[in-house]
Amino acid sequence: MSEQKILACTFTCCPPGKPGFTGGEDILGWNMLLQIARYHEVWTFTNAEDRNSVEQGAAELGIDNIHFQFIGLPRWMAPFLQFQGFHQFYYFVWQIKVYFAARRLSKAVQFDLFHHITYANDWMASFIGAFLPIPYVRGPGGGAHRTPKGFESEYPVGGRIWEKVRSFGQWVFRHDPVFVKGQSRARAILVCNNEAALEASKKHSSKIELFPVSGISSEDLAPQKPSSNDGKFRVLTAGSLIRVKGFGLAIRAFQKFAERYPESEFTIVGAGPEEPRLQDLAARGPASSKVKFTGALPREQLMSDMADSDVFLFPSLRDGGGTVVIEAMAAGKPVICLDNGGPGMHINEECGIKITPESPQQAVFDIANALEELYENAERRAELGKSARKRAEELYLWDKLGDRLRDIYNKAFNQKDSASAD
Repeated sequence: MSEQKILACTFTCCPPGKPGFTGGEDILGWNMLLQIARYHEVWTFTNAEDRNSVEQGAAELGIDNIHFQFIGLPRWMAPFLQFQGFHQFYYFVWQIKVYFAARRLSKAVQFDLFHHITYANDWMASFIGAFLPIPYVRGPGGGAHRTPKGFESEYPVGGRIWEKVRSFGQWVFRHDPVFVKGQSRARAILVCNNEAALEASKKHSSKIELFPVSGISSEDLAPQKPSSNDGKFRVLTAGSLIRVKGFGLAIRAFQKFAERYPESEFTIVGAGPEEPRLQDLAARGPASSKVKFTGALPREQLMSDMADSDVFLFPSLRDGGGTVVIEAMAAGKPVICLDNGGPGMHINEECGIKITPESPQQAVFDIANALEELYENAERRAELGKSARKRAEELYLWDKLGDRLRDIYNKAFNQKDSASAD
């Protein structure tokens, strides 16, 4: 298939290390564009707030076949982006403005396909996807994953209320006529976890492609230094210190484990509003001196610390992607996680231990047992780590994801629009 003209929507798209970079969504938007540009010429609409960073990053890489179209909303709306719930409204309005810009641009550029990339949700309408009469691909996205039943007690009252608001809001958005039309028109729907695949397959099973929102580079697979051979058993976790990440479960499980194995230590990498509560929880436990908080670290330092650890623990209650899990796999470390969301898709029995989430007490008990199992069996740790690294290389290298995306596009170019009569 020769080079085609692709239109994309990447509201969040910013090169790592540049001002305005916020993490997972920016990485997804940026890397997906780089992969599309390996095979096609691409025009993309993105948020005007990141213009300087995007243009600088593109210039440094010498990119000449990605054409950025920067769209902004009035300055008085900027505070909406700081609050949960309000930023979804901001994005909804932004998309409407982008649709009219896309109509104008499509008259000058005869696009072969439109790809809605970020935001990486699977429940909000794409106005371009619904109404621009060209082949349409959506994703990868998620949103259908939920906090496991019975784990609401891990949240404060406000968090429990938000979980219900989130579920109701998604139900409303999934019944938006524009969303329904877009899903019907889509020739491929990329989803980032099994829960999202199950939700989308209720009406569009033939279009579903499991496709992660996170990837790694070949540099991430460079030979790693061996773990320190000082007799300590090092457990590492990382992420924003918020309730949904399940770090309270991790601390309680580690303390239970460390009572029997005092030569172990637990390092928590990250910052966030939950840090004081988590520090207090750690201080009140029997292994308080074994739990260390580092704050947020540069990615290079995090990868180095992963290489120096024995096990990566990530008991997130609701995580659609789980980038750090893939990074730990690339570092050759066995992963312990809940069988839920993105981590539940990334990890299999050959590269880690997945905990079925039945109750907080059961999860703490099972995580502690998993830590003990890996502590007692260094050979099994090594086998799981080797398999994790192999799985990361086979499934999560950005260039391989780009090759998969090329194949998905080729199918979409030749497929009849299922809603052409709409």
